[in-house]
Amino acid sequence: MEREPQDFGRVLSSMCTEPHPDAREAARRFLASNPGDPTTYPAVAELEREVVERLGEMTGLSDPRGYVASGGTEANLQAVRAARNLADSPDPNVVAPESAHFSFRKAADVLDVELRLAATGDDRRADPAAVRRLADAETALVVGVAGTTEYGRVDPVADLAGVAREVGALMHVDAAWGGFVLPFTDRAWNFEDAPVDIMTIDPHKMGRAPVPAGGFLARDERVLDALAVDTPYLESTSQASLTGTRSGAGVAGAHAALAALWPDGYRENYERGQANAEWLADALASRGYEVVDPVLPLVAADVPRETVDALREEGWRVSPTGSGELRVVCMPHVTREMLESFVADLDAV
Repeated sequence: MEREPQDFGRVLSSMCTEPHPDAREAARRFLASNPGDPTTYPAVAELEREVVERLGEMTGLSDPRGYVASGGTEANLQAVRAARNLADSPDPNVVAPESAHFSFRKAADVLDVELRLAATGDDRRADPAAVRRLADAETALVVGVAGTTEYGRVDPVADLAGVAREVGALMHVDAAWGGFVLPFTDRAWNFEDAPVDIMTIDPHKMGRAPVPAGGFLARDERVLDALAVDTPYLESTSQASLTGTRSGAGVAGAHAALAALWPDGYRENYERGQANAEWLADALASRGYEVVDPVLPLVAADVPRETVDALREEGWRVSPTGSGELRVVCMPHVTREMLESFVADLDAV
């Protein structure tokens, strides 16, 4: 039986979305190219260099180093790996807020690095004082999040970078989801705002590139050098990416999406998504639900789990936070009409 891909008409909790048409076509054309072998596939390698430059422009870094990864998990793992490899300590640790993405737990497990999770404040953001209490001379990496996956919060990146500098650690910002909306806000989160060393930013989320297309950026070449391994049977001499063979689809798709949408299209995505999030937050609050104020296009509300399950029975693709709140991410495919229909079904169930 032939299967059809997911229809996005009732998808409300995913951080993936429908690719831009130009990105879809570019991905098809470069499907068999391998940016992991840049001398054999120079065309896609040049596209990757241009993607990294554009991501640097978006994040306030004039001379970025990096590559197109498979996604935020790989990029976050690479940040931990680079910090471990550069650390003076034989037993390095990573300090992150408890709101950090679960990929950091994977990275700590794979790389055998201690992960210390600091309590967040009442505002659901990282608490620099709590991070400082856990950081010490063995800390290799301090993590902040620019757009948490559960509540859309932006950590105080400059303060966390201060902690990192105090203990001699690298500073990493996970902007996998938020990086494509934060350029249109007044929040401090990027390389220009603070002495950030490494960043994750994913074109395949708000960037409307096809999956997989993550972004790994570094301020200094030494971070890439710390990841590089020799590649003796390839024409290129070394490779810093985690995976070897990589599909050119992600690179070409990201390049096409960025060319089509940066900056005006992404600004429109953000403004529409933020307006939809605020509309939904008001609609839920007016029905008596406690709602977490949406500072980015993500809404969390204390809708009972049984109600969430009933909405799933109606075909809505929704998921709860770790604490059980209903979570809706206003991605580019989410329209006001979808949200009105969702609220009508919420009332009915």
